[in-house]
Amino acid sequence: MLGATLVAAGLGRLSLRDSHAAEQYSGALGSVRVGYSIVNVDEIEGAGPGGAVRFVRRELGCEAFGINWFELSPGAGGLEHDEAGSGQEEVSVVVRGSGVWRVDGEEVPVREGSFIRFDPESTRQPVAGPEGMTFVSVGSPRGSYEARGPF
Repeated sequence: MLGATLVAAGLGRLSLRDSHAAEQYSGALGSVRVGYSIVNVDEIEGAGPGGAVRFVRRELGCEAFGINWFELSPGAGGLEHDEAGSGQEEVSVVVRGSGVWRVDGEEVPVREGSFIRFDPESTRQPVAGPEGMTFVSVGSPRGSYEARGPF
């Protein structure tokens, strides 16, 4: 519906990746506000060594947590790091391929469908297996989530 409205207003097909972008066109449409944002990973420019990371949080305009997409080529290692400075607890889920995460000196095997959680102080490094590894990582400061109900 928003796309049709933009076309009718003479603005053509626009990619409004986040609700902030819609504000740019409020003069032509009156007042536009959307309660969601959407982007396809193919629309996000790769960054970092070899373009291995896609900054999803930035594209969606997330403010409550970080979320990024990573694609490691066969045998490649990602950035070794911890989140002690930010206090972020992280979870990564492997969506394609396999490999290991080196966590505090231990190699933890992962494959498609594996979820792995890291304490902020844990040093971690993803290493892709022979077919490469694609994963999504989500992080937020520990204690920022308040569980509701038995979920």
